[in-house]
Amino acid sequence: MAIITLSATAANAVLTALNDLVNGGSGAGTIKIYTGTKPAGPATAITTQVLLGTLTCSDPAGTVSAATWTFGTVTQDSSADATGTATWARIADSAGTAVIDIDITTTGGGGFGQMNTTSIVIGGPITAPSIVVTA
Repeated sequence: MAIITLSATAANAVLTALNDLVNGGSGAGTIKIYTGTKPAGPATAITTQVLLGTLTCSDPAGTVSAATWTFGTVTQDSSADATGTATWARIADSAGTAVIDIDITTTGGGGFGQMNTTSIVIGGPITAPSIVVTA
């Protein structure tokens, strides 16, 4: 795995650009949670992956300071679309244009996105009490 280290100025610029992209469109961005293998990137179509549910970002999605992107309130999906194991998520703007794909693990599992449980049950809630991205 290759690792880059950014200056605080560069990190803020990168995170601000991502935040601005999620804020694109006339409404709030979304975080769609899926099963299966994460595609090669946000431009790659979703094929056999199953949509478990959709979280809605606040509008604007968040703020950037000190190389940290802190999302505002993320509204839960009160009724999951399917049962399965969450393995990745696609964050998009309000028009559905994909911005970033992230892997998901349980808390402490090393994923970019971490949840208290990755086991989602149809009809159950999916929550993200806080989302913070540090570069």
